[in-house]
Amino acid sequence: MKQRNWDHIIVGAGSAGCLLAQRLTAAGRRVLLLEAGGADRSFWIHLPVGYFKTIYNSKYSRLFDTEPSEGSGGRNVVWPRGRVLGGSSSINGLIYIRGQHEDYDDWVRAGATGWDYRSALPFFRRSECYEGPSSEYHGIDGELGVSELRNDHPYCQAWVQAGMEWGLPKNPDFNGASSYGVGSYQLTLQGGWRASAAKAFLRPALARPELTVHTRAQVTRLIFEGSRAVGVEWIKNGKSEQARCQGDIVLAAGALQSPQLLQLSGIGPAELLRQHGIPVVVDAPDVGQNLQDHYQARVIVRLKRKISLNDQVRSPMGLMRMGWQWLAHNRGPLTVGAGQVGGFAKTEYATDGRADVQFNVMPLSVDKPGDPLHDYSGFSASACQCRPQSRGQVQIHSTNPFEAPRIEPRYFQEEIDRKTLVAGLEQLREIYRQPAFRDLWDLETLPGPNLTNRSQLWEFARHRGGTIFHPVGTCRMGSDERAVLDTQLRVRGVQNLRVIDASAMPTLTSANTNAPTFMIAERGAEFLLGT
Repeated sequence: MKQRNWDHIIVGAGSAGCLLAQRLTAAGRRVLLLEAGGADRSFWIHLPVGYFKTIYNSKYSRLFDTEPSEGSGGRNVVWPRGRVLGGSSSINGLIYIRGQHEDYDDWVRAGATGWDYRSALPFFRRSECYEGPSSEYHGIDGELGVSELRNDHPYCQAWVQAGMEWGLPKNPDFNGASSYGVGSYQLTLQGGWRASAAKAFLRPALARPELTVHTRAQVTRLIFEGSRAVGVEWIKNGKSEQARCQGDIVLAAGALQSPQLLQLSGIGPAELLRQHGIPVVVDAPDVGQNLQDHYQARVIVRLKRKISLNDQVRSPMGLMRMGWQWLAHNRGPLTVGAGQVGGFAKTEYATDGRADVQFNVMPLSVDKPGDPLHDYSGFSASACQCRPQSRGQVQIHSTNPFEAPRIEPRYFQEEIDRKTLVAGLEQLREIYRQPAFRDLWDLETLPGPNLTNRSQLWEFARHRGGTIFHPVGTCRMGSDERAVLDTQLRVRGVQNLRVIDASAMPTLTSANTNAPTFMIAERGAEFLLGT
């Protein structure tokens, strides 16, 4: 590769990397962006409902195998992560939600000074192009399209009404004053299409001469001179290449591969590095620790009427109707995300007064995206614990950068996680039985009517539940000496190296993690630019 005088090198063109490339090049910085995946040219990437086809497709996603654990019934759980321009924002379920205000105050209590909710809010608003009016909570001048739900399924609205009958308030805006209650989710949509990070941020930046993007570039290690990060090495088409830069190198490879790359480059637990013959640059025991993820389990019922998406996709007229709604009005089932409606509730274990379970609701049923829809008219509602207490880890298996790291989620290591999820499943069952919904279905297919007590529900959850694709925390920021990053996202012990992605979170936010990742990147760009 012809050498240029780069100001920054960014590893990973996902949610954070694309936004950083846009902000830095807009300020005149010369940026090299390296992405292990390919271009985002597939129609299914851009069609919102297309995530059903892409999220477990190895053409667009790297399918990481986790280690089997007791908490997942002795199963490994596959974690797909976007391996394409836009990263996981190109294959995710499109839900745009920031979590609870208190999540960011939790970060401050964990040592991330300056990351409280009020300090974070302007950075959420900065990237947002909300389709509604500008307000205290929403921005309209950013690049990222954020839309209200565009599919009016009567049974989703019946479920929301049932949630209100059960005792939850109607919430018109989960990104507003509070996330508590039930309502419709906002989605990352622009027009009738997915608003991925690549589309929103990277595409406008590509016209600038300051930006160079290399796809199919697998980064192998960072290059140091003493304790200063000066460059990056990668392999493309079987050939090893290098580039150096004057300013900071940024890892934006996500909660699995940012810690892996640090460890491969000599920053991590010294004993682990020595086991693999890697010279220790910084003994950083917490690199790869603090792994957190949301785990969900579903309650699925069979509807009396053939009205679910399971039925519509098998009907030629239903498919034509869906296509017309999308083409003519940018609405309908083709614009949906991983949850159309849902909400946040408190179980008996919510001792701090905050909601501790999230519900995601869809008028369809399927084992997982990419599998055939069930052959009955299904309706699904899932529960997950908002803030799991269990912690896992990510560690390299070898010095081979193409080999996935060892991922140990350690789901449900803490008993409170088990109790909370089971209580959430019980609450879903109660909502289904409220007047607005109870006459719409005739059979609970999962967990099934024979599973009645908490012990049985726990066994069901650990054997049949799974990830919601929200790994975070493996390069946590903080003020203590063991924190991998300081509060400006700089890697401790070295110069000119930052990690700006979801791995920086000290604790998992109480909902989907894409919106918080954009916020982290906005703040990271400001740190890099010194503004």
